[in-house]
Amino acid sequence: MATQTSPSVETVTSGADKAKLAVAGLLVVGAVVAFYMLGQQDLWVRIAALVVLLIVAVSTFFTSEPGKQLIAYGQDSIREVRKVVWPTRKEALQMTAYVFAFVVVMALFLWLTDKTLEWVLYDLILGWKR
Repeated sequence: MATQTSPSVETVTSGADKAKLAVAGLLVVGAVVAFYMLGQQDLWVRIAALVVLLIVAVSTFFTSEPGKQLIAYGQDSIREVRKVVWPTRKEALQMTAYVFAFVVVMALFLWLTDKTLEWVLYDLILGWKR
């Protein structure tokens, strides 16, 4: 019997990172609260307060280790997308035609199977004539 080993996930979070994440979360909550607390002000003032606090929250998040990992993940994803070889227009149209042809063939097969089973069950076995 094979022994399964779980992959080790290393999560080293310093106190400073936890504090940055907490501050970022509080800033997001503060942005929403400020938006509603400034209800008597003009709309542009409320939106400006919301946007400024959200920008500060996002900036704080991206200075933490999880934020840096998110940025690295995004950069790796972009690098991988650049490696993709996209099909030409002709190849895409051919594959689309193959899919449609397969769907039509399967639809005909399933219809024929359904009608055959209907004929066998109702006409031959049960003797019901319609």
